[in-house]
Amino acid sequence: MQHLIDRFISYVTIDTESDAHSPTTPSTAKQLDLANLLVHELQAIGLTEVTIDEKGYVMGTLPSNVDHEVPTIGFVSHYDTSPDFTGKGVSPQIVRNYDGGDIVLNAEKNIVLSPSYFEDLLLYKGQTLITTNGLTLLGADDKAGLTEIVSAMEYLVQHPEIKHGKIRVGFTPDEEIGRGADFFDVEQFGAQWAYTMDGSQLGELEYENFNAAGAKITFKGKSVHPGYAKGKMINSMLIANDFINALPKHEIPQETEGYEGFFHVTGLNGSLEETHLELIIRDHDRAKFEARKALVLQISADINARFAAQFGEDICIAEVKDQYYNMREKVEPMYFIVDLAEQAMRELGIEPLIKPIRGGTDGSRLSYMGLPCPNIFAGGHNFHGKYEYVPVESMQKAVDVIVKIAELTATTKFQ
Repeated sequence: MQHLIDRFISYVTIDTESDAHSPTTPSTAKQLDLANLLVHELQAIGLTEVTIDEKGYVMGTLPSNVDHEVPTIGFVSHYDTSPDFTGKGVSPQIVRNYDGGDIVLNAEKNIVLSPSYFEDLLLYKGQTLITTNGLTLLGADDKAGLTEIVSAMEYLVQHPEIKHGKIRVGFTPDEEIGRGADFFDVEQFGAQWAYTMDGSQLGELEYENFNAAGAKITFKGKSVHPGYAKGKMINSMLIANDFINALPKHEIPQETEGYEGFFHVTGLNGSLEETHLELIIRDHDRAKFEARKALVLQISADINARFAAQFGEDICIAEVKDQYYNMREKVEPMYFIVDLAEQAMRELGIEPLIKPIRGGTDGSRLSYMGLPCPNIFAGGHNFHGKYEYVPVESMQKAVDVIVKIAELTATTKFQ
């Protein structure tokens, strides 16, 4: 497993944090440092048709080694990391034969990864964990996926006795800011279906995700000397607070699970004269999703009606944009691709955990672009923060799943 560890560490120590405020693709030039390394590695392990375009999308081919017709399949992951927490200066720690106790990430700052808070740690007692040093995220989302795909292709090249059809791999920038599929050329990729290696816990297999929208809301105000403000001042920050309080109180990320949707305030800044609120809207059910968007617009309309006489124009301007949709609609007609991944896991002694994604992946948008794309575990936990970790054994099993899916695709008769 040391080869797997070395590859993973070589990826996570490259800063690839994306930037939602940048108009370019990739959103940060430093992402190309890893993209170009991936190109070199794919070529070095023996893949063909290795390309990188001007947007940073990397693709490569493992040619078929059978003489019968086999569907072309793909594996996809992203190389950017979340801007929610810094990815600069990642310095991983390796915990071998984890004993089930607390892991001190940073003694100086008293940052501890503890199973008393993160109970999933106990699933990996006796295994090798890779953690942060408490000062950055780790980047297992989704550099574990990168590691697994490259390592699986390398294994298949080195073991030609394992029969497989043509396999395409694709690596994307900017997934963490919702733009990973923006310039993904599905036609060039040329796969009939694919799998994103971007899940979490060992065994996760997902073909449902949130419908997602983002809202940007601007609140206007009127500045008047506070000593003479009665009936005249309008404080835009307080109106923003009223807006937030009008949302369903318990429909927030920290109080929802499973198929429950939510509203989530992601940004709030302003002054008396103007305040800006950023909000994301999530729900698996399309009708409930549309109702959530409608509620945002209705609250805005109610505020405008309340201040119409005093302000004279709209005081609350809401812009709501869809981001991605539930891939279930596109995957269900080809459910055999989920069955195939489930069979691969079971043959490897892995219990599949089929559940909805409480988020999105490149696969959700790719599915609507003509590339049905369920999501498979990459092994990491506690993404986007300093408590992130990944068990090496889970990464190895993800490699095994990729290899097994390739093998099953070549030996299964599809209708």
